[in-house]
Amino acid sequence: MRWEVLHKGKVKDPISIIDILLKNRGIKNKKIFFNPTDPSKISLKDLGVKSLEVKKSIERIKKAKKNKEFVIVYGDYDADGITATAIMWESLHAFGLDVLPHIPDRFEEGYGINAESVKNLKNKFPRLSLIVTVDNGIVAYDGVEAANKLGIDVVVVDHHTKGTKKLKAFGIIHSIEVCGSALTWFFGQQLIKSTNTLELAAIGTIADQLPLVGVNRSVVKYGLAALNKTKRPGLLALFKEAGIENVGTYEVGYIIAPRINAAGRLKHGLESLRLLCTKDKVKAFDIALGIGKTNYERQKIVEEVVMMARKNVGDQKVIVIAGEAYHEGVIGLAAGRLVEEFYRPSIVLSTKGKVSKASARSISEFNIIEAIRGVNLHLEGGGHPMAAGFSIETSKIEMFTSQINIFADKLLTDEILEKKLKIDCEVEFDQLNYDLLGQLKQFEPTGLGNFGASFLTKEVEVVEAKTVGREARHLKLKLKQGEQIFDSIYFGGGEMYSTLNPKANVDVVYSLEDNSWNGYKNLQLKVRDLKTN
Repeated sequence: MRWEVLHKGKVKDPISIIDILLKNRGIKNKKIFFNPTDPSKISLKDLGVKSLEVKKSIERIKKAKKNKEFVIVYGDYDADGITATAIMWESLHAFGLDVLPHIPDRFEEGYGINAESVKNLKNKFPRLSLIVTVDNGIVAYDGVEAANKLGIDVVVVDHHTKGTKKLKAFGIIHSIEVCGSALTWFFGQQLIKSTNTLELAAIGTIADQLPLVGVNRSVVKYGLAALNKTKRPGLLALFKEAGIENVGTYEVGYIIAPRINAAGRLKHGLESLRLLCTKDKVKAFDIALGIGKTNYERQKIVEEVVMMARKNVGDQKVIVIAGEAYHEGVIGLAAGRLVEEFYRPSIVLSTKGKVSKASARSISEFNIIEAIRGVNLHLEGGGHPMAAGFSIETSKIEMFTSQINIFADKLLTDEILEKKLKIDCEVEFDQLNYDLLGQLKQFEPTGLGNFGASFLTKEVEVVEAKTVGREARHLKLKLKQGEQIFDSIYFGGGEMYSTLNPKANVDVVYSLEDNSWNGYKNLQLKVRDLKTN
């Protein structure tokens, strides 16, 4: 891994550290960044949504209310899709519509509104005359056409990349500025002013890995505040099951969202929707326990898939791996893990029969949906620059692998594919204190697009080192420079223990955090990487 120090030279004082961090993130308006706009003051027009489309869609929903029409909210089975479905269903229900949510079955129906599902819904609900899609639909040409033929109007609310053909939906609420649940929240504000669903939009934004700047920063900052005060029985039960006390971007991204996703990956996403929407505390806890168990199963299956996939990774710039043993519900997670490990765009396919299902994840320098569409095989699917899903004839996988790598060869240099660790600046241990930590907290919520502050300190003495955790995976250290000694933790760094001799001298990259436990409080370094001198 190559260390990339963004600010050259040492830092003189804590104030200049904050200015350096702002510059490193390209933040020019300090006031707005530290005090992001209340999402309720942001309009759909600010997100690039056409006013005419908003007006048409709202009028159609008002007509459905007036005529007592039956309406379906057609969602998706991932965390963004499920939170979007909950937001839209609650908004339309509160507005007075006769409405039910529909989460498609990943294995039977697949992603997005499609012709077969529309026909089945019409057969089940003969009064159905309006479908509102959330987090899907922008490339659902066949599904929308089937609905039109059956006399069903479709309003699409989606953030995924548009296709090349014209979508014949009644109304199209489309923006790539935010995720599906956030776009749904902004649309819902046109119907009923409500903030009690903003917490769900924050979950969707973090889960879908949107850059936490601009509008997304507003949604997540205010949404996390709401999430920490939530009264939703389902979320409270989920927090209890997972052992969460305070909710931040880490807890959402690595604990909450994976649980919401788990049901849709292995069983049916409707369970997660029930969890978010139920008002029954007993039922909420039962569902949360079940989802927790499903998530544990999901973790084991992902490990198995990743272990198998590792053995088949070659030297191609885009990793493409296919196999019958790869569980369709976790191939996206497996692809994500391969990207983390090898820092290359990765596509994992579950091959069963004549048609295989594929899930792709990418690096920031490579638009994966553009690459998939650049392969001349007319693949059915959708996505955005960092993630995509599609179906492909199994017999064409080899041809696809060759073509996408030809496409990638022109764009991905060896330099791009070298994993980098971004470091804000070099500091000395005597500059680290609680005042600095307090200023760093202003940058929260951190994540993609607004990475957490990381520092480099050179010539540090290792006073003490020991492995901790299952299979000695982690490294606990005491690090000293001058008169300053800090407790440090290096998650996943256990394998480096054998290289650290007594009084070893190292250069260390880390973030600063508050370690409070059992009434004891101290500053701790969370090590991201270290190199022995």
